[in-house]
Amino acid sequence: MSASGGGKAILAAFLANMGIALAKFIAWFLSGSASMLAEAIHSVADSGNQLLLMLGGRKAKKRADREHPFGYGRERYVYAFVVSIILFSVGGLFSIYEGIEKLTHPHELTNYWIPIAVLLIAIVLESFSLRTAVKESNHVRGRGQSWVSFVRHAKAPELPVVLLEDIAALVGLVFALFGVGMTWLTHNPLFDAIGTLMIGTLLILVAIALGIETKSLLVGEGATDADHDSIVTAITTGHEIEKLIHMKTLYLGPDELLVAAKLGFASDRPLADVAADIDRIETRVREAVPAARVIYLEPDIYRPGDDPAPPTEEFVIRSAD
Repeated sequence: MSASGGGKAILAAFLANMGIALAKFIAWFLSGSASMLAEAIHSVADSGNQLLLMLGGRKAKKRADREHPFGYGRERYVYAFVVSIILFSVGGLFSIYEGIEKLTHPHELTNYWIPIAVLLIAIVLESFSLRTAVKESNHVRGRGQSWVSFVRHAKAPELPVVLLEDIAALVGLVFALFGVGMTWLTHNPLFDAIGTLMIGTLLILVAIALGIETKSLLVGEGATDADHDSIVTAITTGHEIEKLIHMKTLYLGPDELLVAAKLGFASDRPLADVAADIDRIETRVREAVPAARVIYLEPDIYRPGDDPAPPTEEFVIRSAD
């Protein structure tokens, strides 16, 4: 994901959520709707989430130092994980609490038209925000890749987070419209409480999905199958080596992939030729996978008649993707 693309989607979501949150709070104050209050808190949480994503993007740009020799790229994963926790604790749990409170202490809404109008306007604004996120995601989404696969396997966390937030926001607005609308039609405040509980459940489910995906990135993911195969091809296609003994990859950040491999050279290969061969292999790897910015290639002696290496050294390790 390009930084600019993610930044546009985050900024669009932030501006939309700030304006929507203010309108929802006014509508809640005038109507007393629990669904409107839950949606207002939801928008505030989303706005805070976008600020955290922008902060993570800025911190990730810090130069590498002795304490963090591989840089700060994973700051983006940390802040994306914090976002999922906030979406769960602030948005989901508060909505569940408010829904239960309104179930046990129901009260009539004092105004219907204002919250309905605000919800309809919010749906339009959130649709524009989602459209921006979809447009920016299409720049980096693989051809033929499904949206579920994009969210699951994207190495840059910002766009999947914004996409899920915007989708949750739109569905939550529909739930709130259901609660307020049914309360207006039936004069039964129970529907307002049910709408609030539906919003809370939705936020918790989205937060769990975000937490699972960002946790995987924090723990450390290797290259995708396609990039893995491209790297293997780049290493072996020039015939400089006798054997690729083993290889491991790890994303140090969304745009920075570490590649470490042990290469088997002929035993009579001069050292100067081995060094030149490694330089050529590194160039091919970077051309094949531009994200492979940190490459460590270890030369080893390979004799065709030697006993095979232990299993863990013999095969090329694939990513868990």
